[in-house]
Amino acid sequence: MSKNLLHTPEGVRDVYDLECARKKYAMGRIRDVLHSFGCRDIETPSFEYFDIFNMDTGSAKSNEMYKFFDRENNTLVLRPDFTPSVARCAAKYYAKEQLPVRLAYEGSAFINAHQHQGKLSEFTQIGAEFINDDSSAADAEIVACAIECMLAVGIKEFQIELSDVGFFMGLMEEAGLDEDTSDRIREFIHIKNFYGLSGYVEKLDIPEHIKKAINGFENLFGGIEALDKAAELTGNKTSIEAVERLKRVYAAIEAYGYGEYVSFDLSMISRYNYYTGIVFRAYTYGTGDAVVKGGRYNNLLTKFGKEAPSVGFSVYVDDLMNALSRNKIELDVDILNELILYEREQQSIAIELAAKIRGEGKRVELVRKSARFTLEDYREYASRMHISHIYRVKEDGGHEILDICAG
Repeated sequence: MSKNLLHTPEGVRDVYDLECARKKYAMGRIRDVLHSFGCRDIETPSFEYFDIFNMDTGSAKSNEMYKFFDRENNTLVLRPDFTPSVARCAAKYYAKEQLPVRLAYEGSAFINAHQHQGKLSEFTQIGAEFINDDSSAADAEIVACAIECMLAVGIKEFQIELSDVGFFMGLMEEAGLDEDTSDRIREFIHIKNFYGLSGYVEKLDIPEHIKKAINGFENLFGGIEALDKAAELTGNKTSIEAVERLKRVYAAIEAYGYGEYVSFDLSMISRYNYYTGIVFRAYTYGTGDAVVKGGRYNNLLTKFGKEAPSVGFSVYVDDLMNALSRNKIELDVDILNELILYEREQQSIAIELAAKIRGEGKRVELVRKSARFTLEDYREYASRMHISHIYRVKEDGGHEILDICAG
């Protein structure tokens, strides 16, 4: 066998043994939280038509998607993002439903990222979408749900940064800027290049008070006082409504008892073009990127023929696990198995014993002893493979429990 066949391609990796168990356990805790908020599970295909993710949804740049063709020469892509897929499903299967629909999903997403960025090309997401609900209450509840997901896996020190793209869009409308110019300003703010932003805005033919407001994004972060600062920069209806909505959302989050986890950063403007209202991200120690990303997207489902305001979030599980590891947060994962070791003549007895122990809710490995290995070999094997006990079946039909060597 070629040595190269033992290695994965760049951008993907194996997850196994205790690391895999911890990841599955964390996802299980998050899944429980999503279900507790009334979410129903949904599965979408790993690949879909290119246009699902390219209909002005802003999921990813075309050259960042993994593309291929089917037999009819249709362009297909591995999903770079779950939200458009879930939106398509909601528009198809809940087309006539006008009351709230809550959906939960999990699986792999794929971005053909530059390897020097240190990002995985395949990454795991788990998240929720609240469909058919345009209220600030739904905004607050989805943020509260994200907070409870963090708490459920043992992370206590984290911060949710909250913004509303309506504030930015209101300024762009007030300035009367075209889409290309708005996108350029959006990019400056997104990467927090405020020096470059100032130079670019200075050259634009727009009123001075709007230039001041756009340059003010640099200081619109912190506690609730950041919203008051924002309101002082402009009087346009769209921006002011965005600020007032953020205040209502925050008041509801405080009612949940989670106000301490929330701060504001109005310069947080997602590259995903489908966001229309609040956007938020969760940060914690041990990872440079957000472990949760979410927001409101009131127009996305119209691409698929359904008017349905929606809000949701995704947990980036791989980044979350890195944060847990670097913060030395231990998950209470039980991966211990029992091992029943028997000779050929005791097979029926061993099978009966295995069924009895499995009936007690334990995991059992049934292994017929090989003459090639000693009892000591099996003890060392048990230590390596997280086996708690070895049941050795005896000739009289009974069994003894063997000591296991320390790993």
